[in-house]
Amino acid sequence: MVASLRRARVAIGIVMLGLFVSGVTAFPLETELRGFVRLLHRPALVSFAMQSHLLPWFERVLQALTDANQRYPFLAYGTDWLAFAHLVLAVLFIGPFVDPVRNKWVLQFGLIACAGVLPLTFIAGPIRTIPFGWSLIDSSFGVFGCVPLVVALRQVRRLERQHL
Repeated sequence: MVASLRRARVAIGIVMLGLFVSGVTAFPLETELRGFVRLLHRPALVSFAMQSHLLPWFERVLQALTDANQRYPFLAYGTDWLAFAHLVLAVLFIGPFVDPVRNKWVLQFGLIACAGVLPLTFIAGPIRTIPFGWSLIDSSFGVFGCVPLVVALRQVRRLERQHL
């Protein structure tokens, strides 16, 4: 029973950490992106970054973000709310971290949310002219997010059986 609870909490902790990091890093987008573009310009990476089309894409995104922040800073308020939502969702998982059996529904909610990433990515991506490869990366958050949630739910089922 202790091992199942520990495994469930580790898996839930991974989800919480991922949501927290996603939230915190959504605030300084322009600064982060500028640093990433600088990194791609390094001699060891620039050839790969150009051949893979990463550098032109990220330079385009950085230019758009810089322009939007200079001309329309209020647009960043939308990503502030996105960041806040990630932080709130991380807090939501405190319930199953403390009592995973009673709060199993939060884990199920998380799986539904992960599944929802896929249609959003493949519908909104093309509408917003996001390159297909980037849509695959975005959709991977939903796919990989399911892994710790499934692990946690399996451990919760073990805990439920042990309580019967």
